[in-house]
Amino acid sequence: MADDLVLDPDIRIYVFVPIVIITFLVGIIRHYVSMLLSSQKKVDIVQVQDSQVMIRARMLRENGKYLPEQSYQMRRAFFNDEETGYFKTQKRQAVQQNPMTDPSMMTEMLKGNLTNVLPMIVIGGWINWTFSGFVTTKVPFPLTLRFKPMLQRGVELQSLDASWVSSASWYFLNVFGLRSIYTLVLGENNAADQSRVMQDQMSGAAMSMPPDPKAAFKAEWEALECAKHIWVLKNSEKKLFS
Repeated sequence: MADDLVLDPDIRIYVFVPIVIITFLVGIIRHYVSMLLSSQKKVDIVQVQDSQVMIRARMLRENGKYLPEQSYQMRRAFFNDEETGYFKTQKRQAVQQNPMTDPSMMTEMLKGNLTNVLPMIVIGGWINWTFSGFVTTKVPFPLTLRFKPMLQRGVELQSLDASWVSSASWYFLNVFGLRSIYTLVLGENNAADQSRVMQDQMSGAAMSMPPDPKAAFKAEWEALECAKHIWVLKNSEKKLFS
């Protein structure tokens, strides 16, 4: 069946192209709505400083083997010295952030759901209902059967080749695949790019400090104390020219 399958040319006009246009226009609208709802976030300079120090300490533990012994010990002393070390001299109080008691955090969460999650669910459900059962296109390379649930959502045919893409799956491919078009039309920093929004959320979570900075400092101090330094580049020039 997969070898003899021929798509109706009207599918390109009434299904394939409309899904691309709808996805693109929804991204444009989401960008401008996000700009209207966005507010200036207050950045705590102390929290940013602590998060950067934690990242630097972790990078020293992971990549200190590429530094000479003296350079490594100087950097570790900056963090762990008993009298002047950053982790010993900086005293921080535990700050418990409860979203239920912080109106600003609740508002930001609501704005994020309103501009990112809700449009994807509503438009995706509408496209799945309107264009249900259509096969829109085919990828130009063979795929295994493990890709069928991802590329053929809404089309339950065991005999259909895994390279064919259903209308619902075509919509989700457009949601994450129009990044270059959004960059060309809206610029680099736009709110329409769903993949960039997910990356920002992940990077923000990575840079955020734990609720108890004192415990985080202590854990990182102990990790640096236990770390053993072995310079892997010792005699590297001799090995290179030998």
